Amino acid sequence: MSFQIGQRWMSETEPELGLGAVQSVTDRAVTLAFAAASETRTYAVDNAPLRRVRFRNGDRIRSRDGASLIVQSLTELAGLLTYHGADGRLCETELSDTLPFNRPEARLANGLVDPPTVFDLRFAALRVQHRRRQSPVRGFAGGRIDLLPHQLYLAAEVAGRLAPRVLLADEVGLGKTIEACLILHRLLQTGRVRRALILVPEPLIHQWFVELLRRFNLWFHLFDEERCAAIEANQSDANPFLDDQLVLGGIGWLAGNERRRQQALAAGWDIVVVDEAHHLGWSPEAVSPEYALVEALGRQTPGLLLLTATPEQLGLASHFARLRLLDPDRYNDLPAFVQESGHYREVASIAGQLLNHQPLHATEAIRLAEILKVETSVVQAKLARIAAGEAALREELLRDLIDQHGPGRVMFRNTRSAMRGFPQRVVHLQPLAAPPDATRLLDRLADEFAHDTDAGAFTPDFRADPRVAWLVEFLRAEPTAKVLLICRTQAKVLALDAALRQAVNLKVALFHEGLPLVQRDRNAAWFAEDDGARLLLCSEIGGEGRNFQFAHHLVLFDLPFDPELLEQRIGRLDRIGQTAEIHIHVPFTTGSPQEVVARWYAEGMNAFARNLRGGRELRERFGGQVRDLAQDFHETQNRAELAQLIDATRQAASELSTRLEQGRDRLLELNSFRPEVATPVIAEIRRQDADRALDTFLLAVFDHYGLHVEELWPRTYRLGSAGVF
Repeated sequence: MSFQIGQRWMSETEPELGLGAVQSVTDRAVTLAFAAASETRTYAVDNAPLRRVRFRNGDRIRSRDGASLIVQSLTELAGLLTYHGADGRLCETELSDTLPFNRPEARLANGLVDPPTVFDLRFAALRVQHRRRQSPVRGFAGGRIDLLPHQLYLAAEVAGRLAPRVLLADEVGLGKTIEACLILHRLLQTGRVRRALILVPEPLIHQWFVELLRRFNLWFHLFDEERCAAIEANQSDANPFLDDQLVLGGIGWLAGNERRRQQALAAGWDIVVVDEAHHLGWSPEAVSPEYALVEALGRQTPGLLLLTATPEQLGLASHFARLRLLDPDRYNDLPAFVQESGHYREVASIAGQLLNHQPLHATEAIRLAEILKVETSVVQAKLARIAAGEAALREELLRDLIDQHGPGRVMFRNTRSAMRGFPQRVVHLQPLAAPPDATRLLDRLADEFAHDTDAGAFTPDFRADPRVAWLVEFLRAEPTAKVLLICRTQAKVLALDAALRQAVNLKVALFHEGLPLVQRDRNAAWFAEDDGARLLLCSEIGGEGRNFQFAHHLVLFDLPFDPELLEQRIGRLDRIGQTAEIHIHVPFTTGSPQEVVARWYAEGMNAFARNLRGGRELRERFGGQVRDLAQDFHETQNRAELAQLIDATRQAASELSTRLEQGRDRLLELNSFRPEVATPVIAEIRRQDADRALDTFLLAVFDHYGLHVEELWPRTYRLGSAGVF
């Protein structure tokens, strides 16, 4: 190619830029100005994707001032073209900057055709695009995730529904956020969803943003009052929520601002996702602003995903309230729901027999007919056909049973008992001897316990607390360990930080509700860095939603008086992706109220060493006794009563475990995970990942555009534009 200043060229890769004019030329590079697009481009002289603009006789051309000319002949002088017509002449430097042949037929008529290799590339691109669009795993492939069967089954099942409205209630650490993102990604990729709203507690906003972007390349826009005000500053009557299609915001902010609430409702959405849904308060007499917001959104939005690890933490009424958001027609009578839930053991027994290919007795067949609301003869006929070998009817009966009982198809809950690959928990109870004159210390610990159980005031000061001395020695003994410490309040976090600063020189990060959201995220990221903070001090908000599976040591400086909250704390480390044993450290002063609670959890429930089922029921039964004993334990030292309470709890926990196992909700398990469905999905994703067709196509594209490609290791390349742009 030979370039002269003033010549007109067009970009083959960006024809929409219009006509370019050569601004400067060197031995290696040429710079063009595209005035119509107000852009400049620099290309390598030897490999520029440019085509010389040369009009032919009969073409109508225009000058920059709008005058037109029909070309009759052309001349060339010093590399510049001049066009001649009946109305005068026009040098190419004066040509209009708008390309007159940007339509296919105009390009063809002017001889602007590409070589066959470019056609082949375009055809190959269409074939790649077609295969991707037709893929049965479109939206599931490409995520930066492990291929876990329970997550992919759930995502495939929910995303395949016409209007996905479900409660994702997997136990802590099983990946509810990933499941929701998979569903959302699938719906967006297949075009079934265009507008999505995600509402989360404020402390989790940036974590969701990073998860969506890093794992699924989904760029959600963070909405808060500042962003909405900025949008309205340019157009006062604008609805800010119409400014973007994918919106992520804090549920507390939106529920507490009536104007923004109405704007969000008016904007319209295809799907709404709500995290930590157990915080949506509801009773037959009153509802929280957050619940009212989600209810209003749910009434006018086809898709609704609610996420919670503790669906029954606040009782059946709270659980009913969430199911009511998803299917108000099915769940419209709380007393009936409570009565129906009371029969779960009976229904579980029938479901278990069907799943295990065992025959039903006559009374069970009658009960099954009552549940399904059909004649007994219909059920008996189906059972006879099942016995004769019609296996498909068994699946049909089970599906009907799922639809008629309990949460039906709107709830998914996978449990650790059905999963594999979780690390062992290693529990370290750390009884600390009280000093000789311990009265003042034990009194303060009693005040702290009263405060932790919402029964008194307490100003934390841990400078003389044996737990801090133990923590300092532990950190010195583990000089490379990452340690997560969780306690109940922000005030405790600040007091702990002050005490540690006096005792040891250590990189410590804080995470509590008093910090701005951005600062919390920075501190969490610093803790995750190899050479970052060694200790992260968290208030209770650190026990919800945050993932710290890169750490292996958890210090429970105090204990929540709720077994399910305790499991949430442990779940920050004990989750999918954890690669080592989890060490749970529970320091307490001997003779203190904290000793009572620690031993009740450890010896009565075994709550530290394993995921606890039925913890809420045990707390309801024994919680009052534990609180009364603990509050005065520093004075009474009634160890005999403590031993009796632990024995009673242990026996009740054993009986509860047996009862729960006998009454396992086999229908919920069946609805939540079916390996035979997940296996082919995973196989297809792996087949696509191993297919080199996309590699071959993209390497050909890079070669066509002159990009330098360096293979660093198998299927990993570095692209360079040196010598091209």
